[in-house]
Amino acid sequence: MSRTCEICGRGPLSSASRSHSNIKTLTKKYLNLQTKKIDGKKTKICTSCLRTKSKVAR
Repeated sequence: MSRTCEICGRGPLSSASRSHSNIKTLTKKYLNLQTKKIDGKKTKICTSCLRTKSKVAR
């Protein structure tokens, strides 16, 4: 399974960490994915979508 949100489709972002000598090292910043059961089905959902879902459910 990939590290993408199944609701919004967002995936990891690429970034660069810089050392003191300004050497660039490419890194990836991953989403905060949670595995939740929605409608009886396991889905990987990011926390921002999870918050939005709880706001809409009220």
